Amino acid sequence: MTSPDHGSVPLLECQDLIKHFPTKDGHRTVQAVNGVSLSLDRGETLGIVGESGCGKSTLARLLLRLIEPTAGEVRFEGEDLLALPPSKLRAKRRDMQLIFQDPYASLDPRLTIRAILAEPLSIHGVGDRRQRRDRVVELLEIVGLESEAMSRYPHEFSGGQRQRIGIARAIALHPKLIVADEPVSALDVSIQSQILELLLDLKDRLRLSYIFISHDLAVVEYVSDRVAVMYLGRIVETSDTESLYRTPSHPYTEALISAVPQPDPDRRRKRIVLSGDMPNPESPPSGCPFHTRCPKVMDRCRVDLPKTKNIASADRPHFVACHLFE
Repeated sequence: MTSPDHGSVPLLECQDLIKHFPTKDGHRTVQAVNGVSLSLDRGETLGIVGESGCGKSTLARLLLRLIEPTAGEVRFEGEDLLALPPSKLRAKRRDMQLIFQDPYASLDPRLTIRAILAEPLSIHGVGDRRQRRDRVVELLEIVGLESEAMSRYPHEFSGGQRQRIGIARAIALHPKLIVADEPVSALDVSIQSQILELLLDLKDRLRLSYIFISHDLAVVEYVSDRVAVMYLGRIVETSDTESLYRTPSHPYTEALISAVPQPDPDRRRKRIVLSGDMPNPESPPSGCPFHTRCPKVMDRCRVDLPKTKNIASADRPHFVACHLFE
């Protein structure tokens, strides 16, 4: 696995990122992302985990500026993405690509695989017709498919093969960053491991950096260098993968990790079962957003929003937003 580069400007960083969507009646807002700050170094994989509806996919689209934030900053290689005009943003998209969750819905059924993989090359003016064809053959080979596949249509492939095609499309322009939004959740378990191994291999071969979004903590542990835990639009804990899984500190992280199956009976954790469901993002609770389900709730949790604090060392930080550490 490629070692992250911690000695230079982060590849990607965001600061106090907020996204509120108006409801249909126009009188309220859905607070999808609320003050998220994070960074990604070159060669690093940052996993983002949390329950469905916590804002992970919205955050992914904000980081790529596929949707506009309500407030906050996003920088790629130190450059303010939100200040780029459309022409410069389009050029910058060569460096930032997205792998979608659903390999059935993310490929145009009307196009051949050759047309699907050649499309980003054509849009960005890369090569002539023959060079694009050669690049399509190369991309198929890289992801483990035969060149004959390019004359077929998406419906002729299995789910795992379609996701390989989606990955091939994402790497077509030699990007620096790939945001993988639940890239294996729609696949059979037997196929998931193959796609994960492909992603890890491509990371080393092509010197990629990943933001890997998933609700599956076992998958995130396997592929990530660091992990950020998200709850109701906020990051509640961030640490290197080993520390977070060995010593989870936020009560929400503890509950999530307690549910990860352990093959070794001597290492099994006591299961923490959370009561109730995640609150409605249209009307989030006051104070700590997790206090309505937290087994360690205190009076101040119902009133004050906790600040994020580093509870470890400066060279190996472990950030937690919880009143237990204030």
